[in-house]
Amino acid sequence: MFKQIRKRVWLAGLIITLGALLVWLDPRSPNERPIDPAAQAEEPGHVLENAKITLFGESGRVEQSLASPLLIYIPQRAVAEATQPEATLYDNENREWLANANQGTLNTDTQALTLSGEARLLAPAEGWQLDTEELHYDGLTRHAWSEAPALLQQPPQQMSATRMDVWLDDSQVRLTDNVRGHHPPATQIP
Repeated sequence: MFKQIRKRVWLAGLIITLGALLVWLDPRSPNERPIDPAAQAEEPGHVLENAKITLFGESGRVEQSLASPLLIYIPQRAVAEATQPEATLYDNENREWLANANQGTLNTDTQALTLSGEARLLAPAEGWQLDTEELHYDGLTRHAWSEAPALLQQPPQQMSATRMDVWLDDSQVRLTDNVRGHHPPATQIP
């Protein structure tokens, strides 16, 4: 009889131990691993197709807009990453300046826009375009620049340089370092 009680106690202990082990190994139990803030900061909050973002200034005036077939917004960094972005930038006289590239990044807090891969800035009112590999734009000061080689064209004229700056409010362009140009003579009509 003592053997039977010992056998039952041992069997009950084994069942309790197995039950505790199953509870401990249960995949449905809460995950107690700490969250990696660096990884969480890279998680997209929104993935949008055929999206357009419009940024307004303090006065409520439109400062810039960005359209893209694929836009990924990361709220922890206030950054929108765009594929084939097309930006419309506005100067203090509300003139439109157009910019596009293969890739783009827009910081919605600072209104900083970076366009890379065949970046282009167009001044429709002036009839010129600027091509470079990477174009930076500060939406608060309305200043665009590139530290990559740039080509400024206003047919039939063209100029190239290692660096360029554009101030939208003043319609001013500055080319710096290794500036070269082609300016054909004006033809006179008899």
